Amino acid sequence: MRFLSIGECMLELSPSGGDDLWSLNIAGDTFNTAWYVRRLVPEEIRVGYFTAVGQDASSSRMVDFIAASGLETDSILRHPTRTVGLYMISLSEGERTFSYWRNESAARTLADDEAALARAIDTADMVYFSGITVAILNGEARSRFFAAIRAAREAGKTIVFDSNIRPQLWASQEALRAGIMEAAALADIMLPSYDDEAEYFGDATPEDTARRYLGAGAKEVVVKNGAGSVLYADGEMMKTIDTDAVSKPLDTTGAGDSFNGGYLGARMRGQTPLDAVGAGQATARKVVMEHGALIKSTEIVL
Repeated sequence: MRFLSIGECMLELSPSGGDDLWSLNIAGDTFNTAWYVRRLVPEEIRVGYFTAVGQDASSSRMVDFIAASGLETDSILRHPTRTVGLYMISLSEGERTFSYWRNESAARTLADDEAALARAIDTADMVYFSGITVAILNGEARSRFFAAIRAAREAGKTIVFDSNIRPQLWASQEALRAGIMEAAALADIMLPSYDDEAEYFGDATPEDTARRYLGAGAKEVVVKNGAGSVLYADGEMMKTIDTDAVSKPLDTTGAGDSFNGGYLGARMRGQTPLDAVGAGQATARKVVMEHGALIKSTEIVL
């Protein structure tokens, strides 16, 4: 079995003990999820990452880091002139804000080579992407990407989508809603976050979110809700699962990504959806008690 995650991985500059000291890290929503899947599934399950990077030293550093994390990098594209995106974290009284430099990110071209995209997807049994994956692509590239995902689903592959809404990446809220729902119509498993769905789709409850995505064609919908309860829904049941929340999280960066990794890792190991929700919750609980999206603990799920 092979899991393939598709999206944008970026360089991250974060404060490191002084006004002029910064740490350089590598992160990105779809990469973070793949990183946790790799740690939660047996070695015989292959985990790959598909994106586009440049030919420069920063791009090579990123590919090396992805490979060192245990992910397959053989299908990553190398763009001749572009490089990788960068974001900087600013802290004020514990609150994080972000500045982005990603207009020339090579990841925006990940669907330009249709044949390469198709080859990468063809080797996978489960394909994962996010709203950021979709949002960074222009109209034609997005259409090519959707065509590849549609073909994969028709071929029997399991398609997983986290709407992960970033409004600044969309031309308008109308475009945002249309793009998210077009992607959702291709997914077997949906992993949305209720706060985003309430704000941009007007959902009054997590149940509304679940019904909308089931109506779009999903077979499983898991609605995350911060530290609140998780809602699981499929064609036969809708169940709220209480969360054993952390009272004072240290850093919530990557909480949703790690939940996705725990959930999908458990599903790939053959666990039931409800047990997989528990695995996702346990993973996220551990992650929010350490700094950064990728934690250093050897044992992730107890």
